[in-house]
Amino acid sequence: MTSFLPFWTRRIAHLVIDRRFSLLTVVALAVVSAAHGSAQGPSSDVLVLSNGDTLHGKLVNSSDGKVTFHSDALGDLSVGWDKIKELHTNGSYAVIDKNVKIRNKKNEASIPEGQLEVANNSIAVRSEKAAAPAPIPVADAQYIMDAAMLEKQLHHQPGFFSGWNGAATAGAAIVAATENQYTFSGGVGLVRVVPTVSWLTTRDRTSVDFTGSFGKITQPSYTDPVSGIVVPAIVTKSAIYHADAERDQYFSPRFFALAQTAFDHNYGQDLELQQIYGGGFGWTFLKQPKQEADLKATIQYEKQQFISDSSANQNLIGSTISLAYVLHHKLVTYTQGLAFIPAFNNPRAYSANETNTLAFPAYRNFSFSVGTLDSYLNNPPDTLPPTKRNSFQFTMGFTYAIKSKY
Repeated sequence: MTSFLPFWTRRIAHLVIDRRFSLLTVVALAVVSAAHGSAQGPSSDVLVLSNGDTLHGKLVNSSDGKVTFHSDALGDLSVGWDKIKELHTNGSYAVIDKNVKIRNKKNEASIPEGQLEVANNSIAVRSEKAAAPAPIPVADAQYIMDAAMLEKQLHHQPGFFSGWNGAATAGAAIVAATENQYTFSGGVGLVRVVPTVSWLTTRDRTSVDFTGSFGKITQPSYTDPVSGIVVPAIVTKSAIYHADAERDQYFSPRFFALAQTAFDHNYGQDLELQQIYGGGFGWTFLKQPKQEADLKATIQYEKQQFISDSSANQNLIGSTISLAYVLHHKLVTYTQGLAFIPAFNNPRAYSANETNTLAFPAYRNFSFSVGTLDSYLNNPPDTLPPTKRNSFQFTMGFTYAIKSKY
């Protein structure tokens, strides 16, 4: 294909000289040649590696000291800055300097944007809109993205179904013998943080969670061979469900206001449904690339409904004091949640719960997870057999990571 233009150029010249074709034919051939040249499009970005290899394609982005470059022949490549000799872009890119704090769109003017020229471990930004800034050392270039991504993160809000990240977990145990037994457990947790990039201060965060476990043990009926008495079938059931949703609105990088709701059902504690609706404030007291912890407190309305004794149902005014912690490690992701739920109008009607989850990467978006759910309800109604106040659950299953792009 590279010899297409020279061939047709020579051919047109020969035809004109030999006068074999009319002028109309010559013009038609020239139009075909020009169309072929325009189809090749604008020049691509050029990446020169330290060993001298040259790649043509498009710069995708850069973060954490790694450059992602798309080559038509090789696909997406991740290369460290120490392996790059030169980089030349034809598109417009924004460079986020780690020494410059970008809080919101008011700081947009401090973000250099334009074509990039990388050489000698420094980045020169050539822009037609403003004077060229001083070169930026590649070690200080925390993030690089195209201008369209910068515009989207600064000035737009994700759609309802965009920007969600989380995980879905499922596990099961089935036994068929003299007694038949099965247990199913699963859960879905989704979080959306806006903006979806870490170099901008979080404006809002929305989270939804559901976890559930259902099991049944069935012992068939039988006739006692001595007494002839028919013993009826015995069915033992267990069911624990939890769902919650929360919206956080940040008014500083670490402090936020929140609104939340939560629903709980625990057959083992005779709890038909516990509903919570409240609002309060939160503080992100630990925020690092690999770990984060939030402390939250709310004022709320709480309604408790019980299975065996409706007279024990209560309407409560109380609070939720909770701690959420997550740790991301190369080999494991650990998540912990603690919550204490007192009631102001009935000091005996308090509850607490703790969740712990360990997820071990397995294959691509799949991981193996183990977890515990420990819940305490101080005021279950009197039943026979007596209802225990504490409920403990251990689960194992496979987890699929959900990643929604924006």
